[in-house]
Amino acid sequence: MGKKIGALCVILAGTGAAQAGGVDRSTQSALILFENGNYTELTFGNLSPSVSGTEVPLLGGQSSGNMLTDYQQVNMGVKFQVNEQLDAALIFDKPFGANVEYPTGTGYFAQGSNAELDSASMTALLKYQFASQVSVFGGLRYQTLSANALIPFVTAIPGRTAPYSVNGSESGEWGYVVGIGWEKPEIAARVALTYNSAIDYDISTAETSFRGSLNSETPVTTPQSVNFEFQTGVAPNTLLFGGARWVDWEQFQIAPAMYAALTGGSALVSYNGPTTTYTLGVGYKFNDNWSGAISYAHDTSLDGFQSNLNPVNGYDSIGVAATYTEGALKLTAAVRYYDIGDAQTRAGAVAPAANFTGNDAIGVGVRIGYFF
Repeated sequence: MGKKIGALCVILAGTGAAQAGGVDRSTQSALILFENGNYTELTFGNLSPSVSGTEVPLLGGQSSGNMLTDYQQVNMGVKFQVNEQLDAALIFDKPFGANVEYPTGTGYFAQGSNAELDSASMTALLKYQFASQVSVFGGLRYQTLSANALIPFVTAIPGRTAPYSVNGSESGEWGYVVGIGWEKPEIAARVALTYNSAIDYDISTAETSFRGSLNSETPVTTPQSVNFEFQTGVAPNTLLFGGARWVDWEQFQIAPAMYAALTGGSALVSYNGPTTTYTLGVGYKFNDNWSGAISYAHDTSLDGFQSNLNPVNGYDSIGVAATYTEGALKLTAAVRYYDIGDAQTRAGAVAPAANFTGNDAIGVGVRIGYFF
């Protein structure tokens, strides 16, 4: 029971995106290490957000229109059982990303602004199982990061002088993962605690604006995080699962030199503190082939104003998933609905500049798993 429903729980926790509309797109889970034997999986996800805001009357009261675009996610992993004590895994994912595109013709102050953040990581892990049911694991992560943006309203005379634009070339750096786990297979119980290190970059940045051009290095840190994940049997064929993911978003800031000079020291993207996402769910095995799960998740909000390139602030969500198992093949499909938290943004000295309320998103995911 535990292994079949356990995989269901993992995909359900991260269907479509870890943060609906935010830049955290992977739970960075290491649970593939706990699969039996040799195993590989391929996961496809899609998130469709609907996020819009309305200017304050001082700026005209115009609506932004939906400023986040749909995006797709592909994650892959393979796990090998080296011997009775040692397991190894390789994981490919895209842990951070953003796709912002304010529509034109709305009259909204940020119309025509767009931005893209892209990342990719390859993580190599080893897990050692002690006789006491306790295991330790860890490894190295190589992660790339790139970003670009066009902000028309950051200019001398909007619509007449050159808008601000920035392009950050792809850069790759190393981080690490360490963790500890505990299992009791008789009751399908498992607990895992994983630490993902921060990764520091100096990104080659080319900026242009009405002031001209500037090439420089922009320091960026993708944040450290901690995952706590658990599951346990609570009744015949029934599994309780959940966890918490803490991310130190205060570490993550993109503040190119020219942008900071044009905006009085502001960052293109920054956060006011860390957030924690809590998940709790129940899985049930219907028969040898079918199992299902339902879960609720809450992502904490932050105080203060949010970036115009990321005007979301926490969420509540509910998701359902089903898994079909036939021999060595395991197919899982999941869908999750996000009720995105309200946010306010600022534009220069105008604060708040816009209110983002009543927004939501739908994520879907499919995972193909195979034991070999």
